[in-house]
Amino acid sequence: MGVRRAVDIVLDASNTTQERICTYGPLIHNPQVLKMLEEKGIPSIDQIPEKGEGTVLIRAHGVPPQDQERLKQAGFTVIDATCPRVIRVQTIIRKHARKGYSSIILGDRDHPEVKGLLGHAEDRGVTASSMEELQGLPEFDKAIIVAQTTQDTLLFEEVKAWARENHPDYKVFDTICDSTEKRQAETRRITETCDAVVVIGGKQSGNTQRLAQVARDSGKPAFHIEDVSELDLETLSKAESIAITAGASTPNWIINKTCRTLEDALEKKHSSVAANALTMLTFFLKTNLLLSLGAGCLTYACARLQGLENSLSHAAVAMLYILSMQVINNLFTIKSDRYNHPDRAKFYSDNRPYLVLLALVSGAGGLCLTIVTSTLSFAILFVMSLLGLSYNLRILPGSSGIKRIKDIPGSKTLLIAAAWGTVTAILPAVSDPGGLAFLPALIFSTGLVFARTAFFDLLEIQGDRITGKETLPILLGEKQSIKLISGVLLTVSLTLALSALFAIIPKTGLLLALLPVSMLHVLKSSKKGKILPGTRLEFVVESHFIIAGILSAIF
Repeated sequence: MGVRRAVDIVLDASNTTQERICTYGPLIHNPQVLKMLEEKGIPSIDQIPEKGEGTVLIRAHGVPPQDQERLKQAGFTVIDATCPRVIRVQTIIRKHARKGYSSIILGDRDHPEVKGLLGHAEDRGVTASSMEELQGLPEFDKAIIVAQTTQDTLLFEEVKAWARENHPDYKVFDTICDSTEKRQAETRRITETCDAVVVIGGKQSGNTQRLAQVARDSGKPAFHIEDVSELDLETLSKAESIAITAGASTPNWIINKTCRTLEDALEKKHSSVAANALTMLTFFLKTNLLLSLGAGCLTYACARLQGLENSLSHAAVAMLYILSMQVINNLFTIKSDRYNHPDRAKFYSDNRPYLVLLALVSGAGGLCLTIVTSTLSFAILFVMSLLGLSYNLRILPGSSGIKRIKDIPGSKTLLIAAAWGTVTAILPAVSDPGGLAFLPALIFSTGLVFARTAFFDLLEIQGDRITGKETLPILLGEKQSIKLISGVLLTVSLTLALSALFAIIPKTGLLLALLPVSMLHVLKSSKKGKILPGTRLEFVVESHFIIAGILSAIF
């Protein structure tokens, strides 16, 4: 939580101000994040200059109070990104130092967090990194014992037992972060049932080093990596099961990339059939061919719900339009895909000319087909195509923050759902009105696509924040976004079921009402870690659109 909060603070600051921004010391202990900050023009300073300007952020580990005061005196605007759990330890030390207590800090004396904690002890702070060092300390009249928030939990249990037996007058405070405790406990648990362990995180990160040590203590092959390039796939391919854990400062995109790389590599190693199927599926997902097929199937389902003819021609229009717009959108989002989908970013960079041609041909093909259905359909799709093409282009003058449609906070999720709703439900109704059934069909399509888009935005929240996108999950937060997605899916399911029961739409609506519930189950399973982010999760989510078309064709 503290690490994520610090990164969010610095990214939000960089995206909302033109002032010079820097961090005092490395913000967190992760080389990929620090490199990303440097690329965004956010350097790290190690010395406090006599005169400073702009904004400086206090690192997640905290700093001595004297340093924070000197930064203000130098002329910086100071934003404190210290982890709240670290602030709690600082407060405990400062409060007792004023009462004359000495502070014994269990931690690595060279770690920035410990240096910051010592600054709050008013020259009455000492450190110990082991039981031997602790036992070698002089006795104090009054003392407190605290731990670095990322300290080894088993070692701190020993320290508490020692204090009870030898210094019952010392005050002992449990200050190890509960996230650190859970990670260490879970790592000990999962190493008992796996053949190998991969620990992802910075080599300079204290909590990641301790996770790696916990993994090594299990006796299983353990690998501490910072990047997927360090994976020993030859050794890992011999394992039947692999445990993956990560340090507190490891960003989601590195964890997800490691999971994808391991899954793909091991599947290809063990089964050529599965490898070929995975390669083909990945290609269809990257090119959006699978998604465009889903758009066609969803359109067919909406047309059948409305009792319309020419269902296949409407489906073809939707397939071509969605393919064109999605490819164009992916070409414009290569920067954020470096974090969210590095493989897709590389694919679009390497094949840009062919993908541009694919987008143009499919877009033109969709427009030509609408001429056959109705003039109004052509006009609507033409305007939608112009809006889609202008989404990423600067169209508003001036120096305001909003220069493009994409700069409008939350616009991506809402506009994609609206575009899909128009092409899958409205266009078929325009050429062949189906009465009141139009409304539940529109709610079905728009709601399902909104949930799908918002969920993927939720998975990509870190990469989007890095590149300055203000998606709906960034605006609302993760918890509120999940509640919103759940509410939308349940509303869609209830609308279809009631519409079918009151004969507004065919009885097929009762079967289609199960799809939003199924998607909700997938989303909940993903949040619980039962389905890892990657090719399989994308396929499972996108397949709901295809299933809608199949059910409508069969029943």
